[in-house]
Amino acid sequence: MRRSSFAFICAWLALSSLVLAPAAFAASDLNGVIDNVKVWLTGLLASLATVFLITGGARYVMAGGDPVRVERAKSAITSAAVGYGFALFAPVAVTIIQQIVGS
Repeated sequence: MRRSSFAFICAWLALSSLVLAPAAFAASDLNGVIDNVKVWLTGLLASLATVFLITGGARYVMAGGDPVRVERAKSAITSAAVGYGFALFAPVAVTIIQQIVGS
């Protein structure tokens, strides 16, 4: 991954967390906060996975048959699939932690 791509992703995550975090904790009770965190976490992970999917698709189109570039593109697309899996699992994980804590 290039430094500019990494810097862009870090800046995007920082900005989105500054914008979305106050809304996530605006609920009046603990269950409301946890529900908001579930939605926020799922959206953040799905958004990041979408960035990787777009990057991987663009790399694949621009690979021009070069095996090294095709492998990098496939790696980015695989990372996107893993990210979507984490986005689907995040609410389940938060619910499990909520049940363990007992709130």
